[in-house]
Amino acid sequence: MSSSLLALVLLDNPVTPDMSAVAEVLHARHPELATETMDDGRAPQARANSPLIRCGNELVAVMSMPAPIPDDQGLWARAATTWPESKAVAARHRGHMIVSMLGKSEQPLVAARITTAVIGALIATMPECCGVVWAGRVARPADLWREMSRDSFAPYPDYPFRLWVDILPFRTGSKIAAVTMGLSAFVGREIEFVTGKLTLSALFDKVVGLAVYLIEHGSVVKDGDTIGASASERIQVRHKSSDAFGGLPVFYCVDDSA
Repeated sequence: MSSSLLALVLLDNPVTPDMSAVAEVLHARHPELATETMDDGRAPQARANSPLIRCGNELVAVMSMPAPIPDDQGLWARAATTWPESKAVAARHRGHMIVSMLGKSEQPLVAARITTAVIGALIATMPECCGVVWAGRVARPADLWREMSRDSFAPYPDYPFRLWVDILPFRTGSKIAAVTMGLSAFVGREIEFVTGKLTLSALFDKVVGLAVYLIEHGSVVKDGDTIGASASERIQVRHKSSDAFGGLPVFYCVDDSA
């Protein structure tokens, strides 16, 4: 499996999905995507219970687990900032599904798009779904995932990257800053951006722009490169281990006034 983009779908009660029904919903939501369960000539009931679904040229595995996911207090503390019910959902769920594309995709964005679409179809098919944990770092409510996953194959930059990446504000001395969580599943690093002059809204815009660019193009911003819309806005990016977040590998950005 592609472990970096592995997702966990939380279930109020353990249940095994009908993969034939999931394939039908997936095709209805994304008619441009050729989908089928892997039947190998088996009987209809065996096809419905198959853990594999073909999406275009890729295979996605869905494994049902009759137990809660391991507790991660940091994950749920982050999730609670935008999803107040998250801790209650985490406490009450009794099962989960593991969803991941088989093999290692050369293009993480392709794997993310396909996996996200499959999860959306699972949620649309199964009322037991109550949340999604993406790449071990980002948690989202099932209803939000079901709706946003309709745009899984939208062109750049309109695909639902906010399902995959959290942007968390914090203060460092007199300055404001933001750090991503989840971007490392695509490019091996998060973004840590410190500013002494931008508003919080403008800071978020900068981080969003860089995050989506990296998701789309890969880890193309090298240590010492600069980013910005004009010469006066050029901001140097350093590859470093974060001082604020326990050595987390980051693209570290500081504007001129920071």
